[in-house]
Amino acid sequence: MPKTAEEGSAPPATPKADTPTSGEDQLIREGDIAGDYLERLLDILDFDGDIDLDVEAGRAIVSIDGGEDLEKLVGDRGNVLESLQELTRLAVQQSSGNRSRLMLDIAGWRQRRRDELTEIGKRTAVDVLETGEPVRLRPMTPFERKVVHDAVAGVKGVFSESEGEEPRRQVVVSRTK
Repeated sequence: MPKTAEEGSAPPATPKADTPTSGEDQLIREGDIAGDYLERLLDILDFDGDIDLDVEAGRAIVSIDGGEDLEKLVGDRGNVLESLQELTRLAVQQSSGNRSRLMLDIAGWRQRRRDELTEIGKRTAVDVLETGEPVRLRPMTPFERKVVHDAVAGVKGVFSESEGEEPRRQVVVSRTK
């Protein structure tokens, strides 16, 4: 005679109410997990901040804004922010079982950095067009390199590529042949 659920057999496989039904639902769930994790972290550190969750370009975006101490969570050139992003991704993975590509921004640092890097990419591309000489930029994080590559791609007559190994990987901008 087959066992019933009370006797220890597994219940029939039915979707749970909180099981994501689409890719966007999964990203929203990742954002919620990340938000809870970061809220606990802010409480432990006794930092104030408002957490905003969004889904953009196929990834969960989590932003923390509003507190005076938040710049400490960004660190020099975003190194603390990058570490917190990785820890948050690990927390999401541990909870959901899925690898996360979520993006964390604190005190608007990533947006300001994105604007700055876009300008650097465009200016470098124009310089390369004028001089014909390739330009090698300083080592950058994957986030920074992507922003520069996107900016260079918007200028006709030049291209960019990444060279080297982490953490010394650099963008090189050259004239199209």
